[in-house]
Amino acid sequence: MKTNNLEKKPLKITFLGTGTSQGVPIIGCDCEVCSSCDSKDKRLRTSLLISSGSVNIVIDTGPDFRQQMLRAGVKDLKAVLLTHSHNDHVAGLDDVRPFNFKELTNMPLYATLDVQTDLKKRFAYIFEENPYPGAPMISLKTISKKHPFQVEGIYFTPIEVMHGNLPILGFRVGDFTYLTDVKTIEETERTKIRGTQVLVLNALHHSEHHSHLNLSEALAMIEDLSPGHTYLIHASHRMGLHGEVSKKLPPHVSLAYDGLEIWV
Repeated sequence: MKTNNLEKKPLKITFLGTGTSQGVPIIGCDCEVCSSCDSKDKRLRTSLLISSGSVNIVIDTGPDFRQQMLRAGVKDLKAVLLTHSHNDHVAGLDDVRPFNFKELTNMPLYATLDVQTDLKKRFAYIFEENPYPGAPMISLKTISKKHPFQVEGIYFTPIEVMHGNLPILGFRVGDFTYLTDVKTIEETERTKIRGTQVLVLNALHHSEHHSHLNLSEALAMIEDLSPGHTYLIHASHRMGLHGEVSKKLPPHVSLAYDGLEIWV
């Protein structure tokens, strides 16, 4: 695994959001999780912040991106990485504008060609030949599962996972691997993950789902990949109360929550 000076320094990982596409609580739901007063049961849409010194990089800009940036106190953002183009991972893209205005430069956005194609359809106003003054300023950077890349000196290894029938990307940085919206992973891509000390992996709830791991499937995948510690994300209200679910997990597995900060 390729390393560099920044990777040798501890990276601060902030879980900006750990919820599924509807977030938790869900509008109109009065289940015990959605009604919970525990802040760990309040889940914005899934997103992650990687920080090294003054370098901040966000993975996915979902509908809660603005709120997440304000809550985390992020004043400077160097780049955005996208796992895929589903709404709960890209809908907040317009809110990169304050960073454009502050830094007077385009925001580098790293995504596959398929994701870029979707973005140009859904955010056509951003990518017009002559966009209106004040539109987000984005510089598209093409990535694929075949080639590691670097952002501000931090090396990322893309990992292809299957979100149902849709190939999407996760990322490894040194001994840290981030995977969301996984259902299956081919062995060739699992090889990129093995040896990870800290893994972030989705676990939707307890029942079978066509495009997401449920809890038992996630635990089986963790057993195969054998990371040092795993944090579960992209959880729905059907996962259960954070406090109760946490008590039933193996010692090397934690249910992540919004605002959780770790160092790797």
